Amino acid sequence: MSVARLCTTYGDARQLRLALLQELRTVVPFDAYAWLLTDPVTEVGTAPIADVPCLPELPNLIRLKYSTTVNRWTHQTEPVSRLRCATSGELGRSMLWQEMLAGLGVTDIASVVFRDRAGCWSFLDLWRIGGEFSDAEAALLARSVEVFTEALRRCVSRTFEQSGTDRVADRAGPAVLLLSSDLSVQAQTSETDQYLRVLVPRDDDGPAIPAGAYNVAAQLLAVEDGVDNHPPTARVHLGDGDWVTLRAARITSGIAVSIEACSPGERLDLYCRSAGLTARESELLRRLAGGIDTATLARQMFLSTHTVQDHLKSIFAKTGTNSRRELLTRATGR
Repeated sequence: MSVARLCTTYGDARQLRLALLQELRTVVPFDAYAWLLTDPVTEVGTAPIADVPCLPELPNLIRLKYSTTVNRWTHQTEPVSRLRCATSGELGRSMLWQEMLAGLGVTDIASVVFRDRAGCWSFLDLWRIGGEFSDAEAALLARSVEVFTEALRRCVSRTFEQSGTDRVADRAGPAVLLLSSDLSVQAQTSETDQYLRVLVPRDDDGPAIPAGAYNVAAQLLAVEDGVDNHPPTARVHLGDGDWVTLRAARITSGIAVSIEACSPGERLDLYCRSAGLTARESELLRRLAGGIDTATLARQMFLSTHTVQDHLKSIFAKTGTNSRRELLTRATGR
């Protein structure tokens, strides 16, 4: 499998995932899949690509995925987990399988989590109808995780190199989508559609798909049910170096999901993680974004100015930038 070649060929996370799925299918056959990027801190899903036989039931599929503790990506201690192994063959222990996938004939799921020291970048579910995933197939998937993870993280990092003059977050105000507890859409502000069409593009003129909103709302339900404690928020790439934050909150009439431009601090944190900066380098960049000079920065961090310059050289090399101005523009979006 030419994984290394694919990982260096594609710089876009969507195209990379589609290419990797094509390659994977030749060695680990599967009948359906769902592959999401995630916010590395909250681990909430974003930017999905999927080919499943229940797309009309997408809100319920997402709700069940988040509500099910078995094979939940946030709970996995190994990079690959199989539903049959996780349930000792009693698939009904999975709420997702019991309430939906059993009726579709799914007999096993291989769940793959892409995580490194900077956070969780993605999760993938491969469905098999008839039979189960073997130990050899699980081992093959596990061997690919490290290189896949690095490639996905680098795709996120490359989004900060982009710049555009027509940015949705600049021309559209904060958007709000109102969902019911079963994740059906109740209402939305006029700006919401602009965001949704960029987040999940369609090939036709059909209604925008609020997949990102479904994910943060489903995480809110999971938190309320005590299934998981990650906050119901996610940072999502919108295009042209533009990042937005989705947040879900409970209101009297249901669940409100807001979509607004990432704050400089939210963006800077993601920039540091995606570039693979060390904790010390990330701290230095955060302080630098506050507008202080090198001498003050050195005093605050109890470092020599020479050491500060060495850290900066390392940051420039990791981020592909050549000046403080370029670095801070990418990091904060300002």
